[in-house]
Amino acid sequence: MPPTPFTSLPFVFVTLLSILHLSHCKTLKRDVKALNEIKASLGWRVVYAWVGDDPCGDGDLPPWSGVTCSTVGDYRVVTELEVYAVSIVGPFPTAVTSLLDLTRLDLHNNKLTGPIPPQIGRLKRLKILNLRWNKLQDAIPPEIGQLKSLTHLYLSFNNFKGEIPKELANLPDLRYLHLHENRLTGRIPPELGTLQNLRHLDAGNNHLVGTLRELIRIEGCFPALRNLYLDHNQFSGRIPDPFYKHLFLKEMYLEGNAFRPGVNPIGFHKVLEVSDSDFLA
Repeated sequence: MPPTPFTSLPFVFVTLLSILHLSHCKTLKRDVKALNEIKASLGWRVVYAWVGDDPCGDGDLPPWSGVTCSTVGDYRVVTELEVYAVSIVGPFPTAVTSLLDLTRLDLHNNKLTGPIPPQIGRLKRLKILNLRWNKLQDAIPPEIGQLKSLTHLYLSFNNFKGEIPKELANLPDLRYLHLHENRLTGRIPPELGTLQNLRHLDAGNNHLVGTLRELIRIEGCFPALRNLYLDHNQFSGRIPDPFYKHLFLKEMYLEGNAFRPGVNPIGFHKVLEVSDSDFLA
């Protein structure tokens, strides 16, 4: 029997209550304070689009451009911040590290300078950190290894120096690690081989040294690796057979190193599948 208009009233009533509840939720003061501090430190290209005092929207005002919010209990919290390719100039905005519910932080293709602050380790829910194409400097902070939910780490095309922190091996869900075009030195920590989900490792165009055999001294290392880019560094020795016998490895770029004569610097294993192309995004 088709429902009468009155039989649908409980559902409509609950839906209206939900909408009213969401519209009256207040944004967490911590997040409002942090975003307004960031707003005060950024250039005009961002500020002109950030209207009002509430980054999640207030009344008739929409959320700030690049800010995504979600409702948790009686409050709205900032879960994504995407402010890229807008020529932000200056140091990394430390206030970002107060946005404790962030799952995505994308500040790529700006002109950020200075170090990534160690407070970055506070963002325990962060899954995607994209800071490539900036002018960030100093060492990659080991505190990034505290971001246990991280799946994508993009730090390419900056001025990072020093060694790759072994603490990155503490990221169990990490799938994409981009460190290309920096000033990194030393050896790649063999501990990275324990990352069970790492699919793409790009550390090309740095000043890294050592041998590839050092990378695979841990049995069963890099079990999910698809793409390995270590070109234009200072690696030496030979390319161990396990790399060519790897079950999933599809591309390996090693040209521009100091390998022994006769070593083929490029290894093609399979044609890249479409499903693997998201590392280019």
